[in-house]
Amino acid sequence: MINFKALFATVLSLALFGILTACQDSGSAQNKPLPIELTSEAAGHYCQMVILDHEGPKAQIHLAGYEAPIWFSQVRDGIAYLKSPEQSADLVALYVNDMGEAISWSEPGEGNWIDAEDAYFVVGSDAIGGMGAPELAPFADLEKAKEFAAAHGGEVLRLSEISAETVLSPIENQTIIPGEHG
Repeated sequence: MINFKALFATVLSLALFGILTACQDSGSAQNKPLPIELTSEAAGHYCQMVILDHEGPKAQIHLAGYEAPIWFSQVRDGIAYLKSPEQSADLVALYVNDMGEAISWSEPGEGNWIDAEDAYFVVGSDAIGGMGAPELAPFADLEKAKEFAAAHGGEVLRLSEISAETVLSPIENQTIIPGEHG
């Protein structure tokens, strides 16, 4: 004789296991949150100054478990946070301003965010960021990045090619090419 209670409990358990497994799998893919438009309330993670008061591209990092991103006055600072050996937070997304869509270096934009994984960065140019340090200029379009590098020096790299030393070493140990900043 079939024990319908046991059969029902087994079927229910398998169904719940399937649902929980599906939820867990979709959570592990961890959908990236959308970038947040820059507002006058955004303060830099390191400096606690209003982000919009500084020129040059900015960065925003989204961490697991936090609704709001942490902001950086310079892309260099956002990448430094990412590449820091002390950084242990679960990073979900890093967005940077697309300088190919910026009005100017002084006005990098409030909503022209691109995923840093997809960006082309001009590293080692004469560009100086909002906090006075050498800046990494991000672009969505490779040709625009190459044009910027031709005009301002530097080389075009992807995020994975930027060394921790590039963004973590003291500024006085880096070569800053004098020139116009945008």
